[in-house]
Amino acid sequence: MTQAEKKIALLIDGDNAQSKFIEGLLAEAGKYGKITIKRVYGDWTDNRLSGWKEQINKHSIRPMQKFAFAKGKNATDTAMIIDAMDILHSKTVSGFCIASSDSDYTGLAQRIKEEGIFVMGIGEAKKTTDAFVNACDIFIYTENLVSQGENEDNQVKNAVKVNTKVELPQSKITKKALDLQQLMNAFQMAVDDSGLAYMGVVGTALRKLDPSFDPRTYGFATMTSLFKSLSQFFELEYKDNNTSAYIKLKNQK
Repeated sequence: MTQAEKKIALLIDGDNAQSKFIEGLLAEAGKYGKITIKRVYGDWTDNRLSGWKEQINKHSIRPMQKFAFAKGKNATDTAMIIDAMDILHSKTVSGFCIASSDSDYTGLAQRIKEEGIFVMGIGEAKKTTDAFVNACDIFIYTENLVSQGENEDNQVKNAVKVNTKVELPQSKITKKALDLQQLMNAFQMAVDDSGLAYMGVVGTALRKLDPSFDPRTYGFATMTSLFKSLSQFFELEYKDNNTSAYIKLKNQK
Protein backbone atom coordinates (compact mmCIF):
# COMPACT_ATOMS: atom_id res chain seq x y z
CA MET A 1 0.00 0.00 0.00
CA THR A 2 1.40 3.40 -0.99
CA GLN A 3 1.27 6.43 1.29
CA ALA A 4 -1.35 8.01 -0.95
CA GLU A 5 -3.60 4.96 -0.39
CA LYS A 6 -3.29 4.98 3.40
CA LYS A 7 -6.27 6.09 5.45
CA ILE A 8 -5.33 7.99 8.59
CA ALA A 9 -7.33 8.54 11.78
CA LEU A 10 -6.35 11.86 13.39
CA LEU A 11 -7.25 11.90 17.10
CA ILE A 12 -6.55 15.15 18.96
CA ASP A 13 -6.43 15.61 22.72
CA GLY A 14 -8.06 19.04 22.88
CA ASP A 15 -7.15 19.42 26.55
CA ASN A 16 -3.49 18.92 25.70
CA ALA A 17 -2.91 20.08 22.11
CA GLN A 18 -3.19 23.74 21.10
CA SER A 19 -5.53 24.79 18.31
CA LYS A 20 -2.90 27.06 16.74
CA PHE A 21 -1.04 23.96 15.54
CA ILE A 22 -3.96 22.55 13.53
CA GLU A 23 -2.65 23.63 10.11
CA GLY A 24 0.66 21.92 10.82
CA LEU A 25 -1.07 18.83 12.26
CA LEU A 26 -3.15 18.36 9.12
CA ALA A 27 -0.16 18.96 6.84
CA GLU A 28 2.06 16.48 8.69
CA ALA A 29 -0.57 13.76 8.95
CA GLY A 30 -1.49 14.35 5.32
CA LYS A 31 2.02 13.42 4.24
CA TYR A 32 1.32 9.80 5.19
CA GLY A 33 -2.13 9.30 3.71
CA LYS A 34 -5.68 10.62 3.45
CA ILE A 35 -7.16 11.72 6.76
CA THR A 36 -10.54 9.99 6.82
CA ILE A 37 -11.29 10.44 10.53
CA LYS A 38 -10.73 13.78 12.29
CA ARG A 39 -11.77 14.03 15.93
CA VAL A 40 -10.86 16.37 18.77
CA TYR A 41 -11.72 15.44 22.36
CA GLY A 42 -12.49 17.70 25.28
CA ASP A 43 -15.07 19.24 27.57
CA TRP A 44 -16.59 21.91 25.33
CA THR A 45 -18.28 23.58 28.29
CA ASP A 46 -14.79 24.65 29.38
CA ASN A 47 -13.89 28.12 28.08
CA ARG A 48 -10.25 27.09 27.82
CA LEU A 49 -11.14 25.14 24.67
CA SER A 50 -12.80 28.11 22.95
CA GLY A 51 -9.87 28.40 20.54
CA TRP A 52 -10.82 25.06 18.99
CA LYS A 53 -14.35 26.08 18.01
CA GLU A 54 -13.37 28.06 14.91
CA GLN A 55 -10.90 25.37 13.82
CA ILE A 56 -13.51 22.63 14.21
CA ASN A 57 -15.81 24.30 11.69
CA LYS A 58 -13.06 25.43 9.35
CA HIS A 59 -11.42 22.00 9.02
CA SER A 60 -14.50 19.79 9.49
CA ILE A 61 -13.22 18.16 12.66
CA ARG A 62 -15.70 16.17 14.74
CA PRO A 63 -15.83 17.46 18.33
CA MET A 64 -16.15 14.70 20.93
CA GLN A 65 -17.71 15.89 24.19
CA LYS A 66 -16.20 14.36 27.32
CA PHE A 67 -17.25 15.73 30.70
CA ALA A 68 -14.84 15.61 33.62
CA PHE A 69 -16.71 13.44 36.10
CA ALA A 70 -14.49 14.46 39.01
CA LYS A 71 -12.45 17.58 39.67
CA GLY A 72 -8.87 17.17 38.55
CA LYS A 73 -9.67 14.04 36.55
CA ASN A 74 -9.31 14.09 32.77
CA ALA A 75 -11.76 11.88 30.88
CA THR A 76 -10.36 12.85 27.49
CA ASP A 77 -7.49 10.37 27.38
CA THR A 78 -9.75 7.46 28.34
CA ALA A 79 -12.30 8.40 25.67
CA MET A 80 -9.62 8.74 23.00
CA ILE A 81 -8.11 5.36 23.87
CA ILE A 82 -11.50 3.62 23.76
CA ASP A 83 -12.37 5.22 20.40
CA ALA A 84 -8.94 4.40 19.00
CA MET A 85 -9.37 0.74 19.87
CA ASP A 86 -12.82 0.70 18.28
CA ILE A 87 -11.36 2.24 15.10
CA LEU A 88 -8.44 -0.18 15.17
CA HIS A 89 -10.68 -3.24 15.33
CA SER A 90 -13.02 -1.85 12.67
CA LYS A 91 -10.07 -2.06 10.24
CA THR A 92 -11.25 1.08 8.44
CA VAL A 93 -7.87 2.86 8.62
CA SER A 94 -4.27 1.91 7.98
CA GLY A 95 -2.68 4.50 10.23
CA PHE A 96 -3.19 6.72 13.27
CA CYS A 97 -2.00 10.18 14.24
CA ILE A 98 -2.24 10.92 17.97
CA ALA A 99 -1.92 14.63 18.74
CA SER A 100 -0.97 14.98 22.39
CA SER A 101 2.03 15.30 24.68
CA ASP A 102 0.42 13.05 27.30
CA SER A 103 2.41 9.94 28.19
CA ASP A 104 -0.87 8.11 28.89
CA TYR A 105 -1.04 7.36 25.16
CA THR A 106 2.18 5.34 25.21
CA GLY A 107 0.32 2.05 25.69
CA LEU A 108 -2.13 2.94 22.93
CA ALA A 109 0.70 3.58 20.46
CA GLN A 110 2.32 0.27 21.42
CA ARG A 111 -0.96 -1.61 20.99
CA ILE A 112 -1.57 -0.10 17.54
CA LYS A 113 1.93 -1.07 16.41
CA GLU A 114 1.37 -4.63 17.62
CA GLU A 115 -1.37 -4.86 14.96
CA GLY A 116 1.14 -3.82 12.31
CA ILE A 117 -0.58 -0.45 11.89
CA PHE A 118 1.33 2.79 11.31
CA VAL A 119 1.16 5.28 14.19
CA MET A 120 2.58 8.78 14.43
CA GLY A 121 2.50 11.20 17.32
CA ILE A 122 2.61 14.98 17.47
CA GLY A 123 3.37 16.80 20.70
CA GLU A 124 5.55 19.30 22.55
CA ALA A 125 9.19 18.38 23.06
CA LYS A 126 9.30 19.65 26.66
CA LYS A 127 6.20 17.73 27.72
CA THR A 128 6.41 14.45 25.81
CA THR A 129 8.20 11.50 27.40
CA ASP A 130 10.73 9.39 25.53
CA ALA A 131 8.50 6.37 26.08
CA PHE A 132 5.65 7.90 24.06
CA VAL A 133 8.02 9.16 21.35
CA ASN A 134 9.66 5.75 20.93
CA ALA A 135 6.32 3.95 20.90
CA CYS A 136 5.42 5.72 17.64
CA ASP A 137 6.73 5.00 14.15
CA ILE A 138 7.17 8.75 13.66
CA PHE A 139 6.95 11.58 16.17
CA ILE A 140 6.78 15.26 15.23
CA TYR A 141 7.47 18.01 17.75
CA THR A 142 5.09 20.95 17.55
CA GLU A 143 8.05 23.28 18.02
CA ASN A 144 9.19 22.23 14.55
CA LEU A 145 5.76 23.03 13.14
CA VAL A 146 6.03 26.54 14.57
CA SER A 147 9.53 26.99 13.14
CA GLN A 148 8.35 25.80 9.75
CA GLY A 149 5.42 28.18 9.80
CA GLU A 150 7.58 31.11 10.85
CA ASN A 151 10.07 30.28 8.10
CA GLU A 152 7.30 30.17 5.50
CA ASP A 153 5.83 33.42 6.80
CA ASN A 154 9.22 35.09 6.46
CA GLN A 155 9.57 33.84 2.90
CA VAL A 156 6.18 35.28 2.06
CA LYS A 157 6.95 38.57 3.79
CA ASN A 158 10.32 38.82 2.05
CA ALA A 159 8.75 38.13 -1.33
CA VAL A 160 6.12 40.79 -0.78
CA LYS A 161 8.79 43.21 0.38
CA VAL A 162 10.80 42.61 -2.79
CA ASN A 163 7.72 43.18 -4.96
CA THR A 164 5.20 45.33 -3.12
CA LYS A 165 2.88 45.35 -6.15
CA VAL A 166 2.17 41.63 -5.97
CA GLU A 167 -1.52 40.78 -5.79
CA LEU A 168 -2.79 37.27 -5.22
CA PRO A 169 -5.50 36.03 -7.61
CA GLN A 170 -9.05 36.39 -6.30
CA SER A 171 -11.82 33.88 -6.80
CA LYS A 172 -14.83 35.08 -8.78
CA ILE A 173 -16.86 32.34 -7.09
CA THR A 174 -16.01 32.72 -3.41
CA LYS A 175 -14.67 36.29 -3.63
CA LYS A 176 -11.66 35.21 -1.55
CA ALA A 177 -8.02 35.73 -2.45
CA LEU A 178 -5.78 32.73 -2.99
CA ASP A 179 -4.38 31.47 0.31
CA LEU A 180 -0.61 31.63 -0.10
CA GLN A 181 0.03 29.94 3.25
CA GLN A 182 -2.09 27.00 2.12
CA LEU A 183 0.06 26.70 -1.01
CA MET A 184 3.15 26.75 1.19
CA ASN A 185 1.71 24.00 3.40
CA ALA A 186 0.92 21.86 0.35
CA PHE A 187 4.43 22.43 -0.98
CA GLN A 188 5.93 21.28 2.34
CA MET A 189 3.79 18.13 2.17
CA ALA A 190 5.06 17.33 -1.33
CA VAL A 191 8.68 18.53 -1.35
CA ASP A 192 11.52 16.00 -1.60
CA ASP A 193 15.08 16.14 -0.27
CA SER A 194 16.24 18.12 -3.31
CA GLY A 195 13.81 20.92 -2.59
CA LEU A 196 11.56 20.04 -5.53
CA ALA A 197 7.87 19.12 -5.38
CA TYR A 198 6.14 17.29 -8.22
CA MET A 199 3.15 19.31 -9.41
CA GLY A 200 0.78 16.34 -9.29
CA VAL A 201 1.66 15.64 -5.65
CA VAL A 202 1.23 19.32 -4.77
CA GLY A 203 -2.24 19.21 -6.27
CA THR A 204 -3.11 16.12 -4.24
CA ALA A 205 -1.82 17.81 -1.07
CA LEU A 206 -3.91 20.90 -1.74
CA ARG A 207 -7.04 18.82 -2.07
CA LYS A 208 -6.22 17.10 1.22
CA LEU A 209 -6.05 20.50 2.90
CA ASP A 210 -9.08 21.87 1.02
CA PRO A 211 -11.28 19.39 -0.88
CA SER A 212 -12.79 22.26 -2.88
CA PHE A 213 -9.46 23.54 -4.20
CA ASP A 214 -9.52 24.02 -7.96
CA PRO A 215 -7.19 26.30 -9.95
CA ARG A 216 -10.14 27.22 -12.19
CA THR A 217 -11.73 28.94 -9.18
CA TYR A 218 -8.95 31.53 -9.50
CA GLY A 219 -9.04 31.77 -13.28
CA PHE A 220 -6.37 29.20 -14.19
CA ALA A 221 -6.90 26.13 -16.35
CA THR A 222 -4.18 24.07 -14.65
CA MET A 223 -2.08 23.92 -11.50
CA THR A 224 0.99 24.70 -13.58
CA SER A 225 -0.45 27.95 -14.91
CA LEU A 226 -1.48 28.95 -11.38
CA PHE A 227 2.05 28.50 -10.04
CA LYS A 228 3.50 30.29 -13.07
CA SER A 229 1.52 33.34 -11.99
CA LEU A 230 3.22 33.18 -8.59
CA SER A 231 6.76 33.55 -9.89
CA GLN A 232 7.56 35.88 -6.99
CA PHE A 233 7.33 32.88 -4.67
CA PHE A 234 7.85 29.73 -6.75
CA GLU A 235 10.06 28.58 -9.61
CA LEU A 236 9.07 25.91 -12.10
CA GLU A 237 11.42 23.18 -13.27
CA TYR A 238 10.69 20.57 -15.93
CA LYS A 239 11.99 17.00 -16.23
CA ASP A 240 11.40 13.93 -18.41
CA ASN A 241 11.66 15.83 -21.70
CA ASN A 242 9.57 18.68 -20.33
CA THR A 243 6.63 16.39 -19.56
CA SER A 244 6.84 16.57 -15.76
CA ALA A 245 6.53 19.88 -13.89
CA TYR A 246 8.10 20.52 -10.50
CA ILE A 247 8.15 23.58 -8.26
CA LYS A 248 10.59 24.95 -5.72
CA LEU A 249 10.63 27.97 -3.49
CA LYS A 250 12.23 31.01 -5.04
CA ASN A 251 15.28 32.26 -3.20
CA GLN A 252 14.56 35.61 -1.62
CA LYS A 253 17.20 38.19 -0.84
